[in-house]
Amino acid sequence: MAGREQAGGERQGRTPSVAVEALGQSEAFFDFQERLARVAPIDRPVLLVGERGTGKELAAARLHYLSRRWQGPFVSLNCAALTASLIEAELFGHERGAFTGAAHRRKGRFESAHDGTLFLDEIGLIPFEVQEKILRVVEYGSFERVGSSEPVDADARIIGATNADLVVLAGQGRFKQDLLDRLAFEVLFLPPLRERLGDIPLLAAHFAARMAVELGRKEIPEFGSRAMETLNGHLWPGNIRELKNVVERSVYRSDAAVITDIEMDPFRAVRMPAAGEDDGAGAPKERTIPGVAAPRRLKEAVWDLERQMLTEALEAAQYNQKKAAGSLGLTYDQFRGLRRKHADRI
Repeated sequence: MAGREQAGGERQGRTPSVAVEALGQSEAFFDFQERLARVAPIDRPVLLVGERGTGKELAAARLHYLSRRWQGPFVSLNCAALTASLIEAELFGHERGAFTGAAHRRKGRFESAHDGTLFLDEIGLIPFEVQEKILRVVEYGSFERVGSSEPVDADARIIGATNADLVVLAGQGRFKQDLLDRLAFEVLFLPPLRERLGDIPLLAAHFAARMAVELGRKEIPEFGSRAMETLNGHLWPGNIRELKNVVERSVYRSDAAVITDIEMDPFRAVRMPAAGEDDGAGAPKERTIPGVAAPRRLKEAVWDLERQMLTEALEAAQYNQKKAAGSLGLTYDQFRGLRRKHADRI
């Protein structure tokens, strides 16, 4: 099932115009979309928290287009892409002559987002002194451009995104607690791909179809059972962004109607052997320690550990799933998802 939404990748402050689909059919996906749709019409700040590649900017754009501000601008700023000295000028604009190179007055992102939404990606990286000025905008709805003492009205809904723990940063004095309190009207946690069980085949087919169209192919490739097993078994630390790259690369490299092999690591084929690892034929040897078993791939070890801990927790709880979930420090939904993942072996 797909929910239509707009792309949120316009870094220069223009309203996104390219339609992108958020796809999913898992319980975790629908739960997140339901929470997002519920808070979207409420004209309050929202924080999006999630790992890299989970689609935080896409979620921010969806919040905007489901809000009452949908006809206004959607302006975004990647706070990680700017030096501390530039963030203030980017957010609040500057007057002519405010600093070297300021040849004319320039609007900032807050001013450009008036009557719309301002999306601040990597909000945890904003310098403390700039946080003070953002807090003033949130509280009083006005700010001053760099080099000016004249107040400028600003009516923009703020959506922040981060993969950092802002509560910890606030406790360390690196994020202003008052600002965190103001921004955290609602906090939405984007589920990582490894918790969206059942979504990988759907997303893979979607990305494969788009890549086939881009390549001008008439036939859309499918994934064989071996390839799909590889996709489903991967932990996806880069989440949807990583899956997209893997699928598109697989389609590009194969002319077959059915893709049978997946190359997860594009660097593996060109990686040079480390010193002392060459077998004379140019192939790196696997280093082993006498008396110690050869190392397994990380995903295999994690898979076995998950299955073992699930089994032990269920036995200890006499197969009461809620008790087993609690003993593992998981929510009931997380436990159910993990058990479905290993259903064939438990």
